[in-house]
Amino acid sequence: MSDPQIGRRALLRGAGGLAALAALPSLAACGTGTSRASAGGDKGGGKTVIIRDSGGSYGAALQKAIYTPFTKETGIAVKVLNLDDAPLLAQIKQGRPQCDLINNSMMTHLKYVKQDALEALDKDRLKSLKSAKIPDGQITDHAIGHSFYGQCIAYRTDAFGGRKPESWADFWDTKAFEGGRSMVSPDGDLPELEFALLADGVPMDKLYPLDVDRAFKVLTRLRSGIKKFWDSGPLPGVLLSRQEVTMSTVWDGRLADLQKQGVPVERQLNGMRRQFVGYAIAKDAANVDGAYRLMDFALRPESQAALAKAFPSNPSSPLAYAKLSEGERNALAGAPAYYDKGFDADIDWWLKNETAVTKRWLEWARG
Repeated sequence: MSDPQIGRRALLRGAGGLAALAALPSLAACGTGTSRASAGGDKGGGKTVIIRDSGGSYGAALQKAIYTPFTKETGIAVKVLNLDDAPLLAQIKQGRPQCDLINNSMMTHLKYVKQDALEALDKDRLKSLKSAKIPDGQITDHAIGHSFYGQCIAYRTDAFGGRKPESWADFWDTKAFEGGRSMVSPDGDLPELEFALLADGVPMDKLYPLDVDRAFKVLTRLRSGIKKFWDSGPLPGVLLSRQEVTMSTVWDGRLADLQKQGVPVERQLNGMRRQFVGYAIAKDAANVDGAYRLMDFALRPESQAALAKAFPSNPSSPLAYAKLSEGERNALAGAPAYYDKGFDADIDWWLKNETAVTKRWLEWARG
């Protein structure tokens, strides 16, 4: 069995992790902030709005589907900032954030709120909230959820003699569904306690508060079958394509490219864990007006649909799915036909328990 990939990031993922990182002088010093005058930004608006997002293929899709059309419609340029949480928080604490709008997980936004790092939202400035019918659960005082990613089962279709795993109980059943498994490490995402409980018969609507002791007992039953703990989105697909494992947990949008390449892999969405991503405005942002305008544009159903066409992003707006073709819609885990198969991660529970669970997970994984 390969050693789990356990790093410094896992130790800092907990509710206090952002504060711990921001307190590190070496990190805080790397983002002291500089003048925004060249961007034309001020509280009333400007010719450039700066957004923090993660870049990569997702960033390219955002540029194509959201930023370029926004600039064409408004004349406001969009500058992308790829910045980790620690230096960004350091900038905000100094009152000089280098970005206006932040695109991040809703859970991370809540961590920012606890450090007074986000502006309270004036929802009257976001006309798309009503027109896009954003779910109430994804509208908070400081952030708005625009999409989600789902964590689910990925499996090789040639591994089980034509049989298909239908549940997390099947994921745990290495006799009926032979082969190695892969699961996430805290360097990649939240520990997958919910899946262990579902495998042990806990109903999806009775998961929270999580029975941590029971979950780790169930995880231990599978421990010898776990060949690798993944810490990045592409790794489950690599392990499956190399046939190092026959099943893995995976972010739902990561299989499309493999399937196009002819790798015999499929997803199982029963018991999928949803985590939402959203927009928030940095406290003391230089261009608050621009941030509101870009957020409002990005939340439109047609904007969310355009992003879904460019990247396997699951819109929060139910109206966005109607703007997709049947094939495009059914490729998404958020499609109406699949939505009830999954559940929303309880981020309030995870905020309170992430540090303790991560510490216990690290001890468990190391044996």
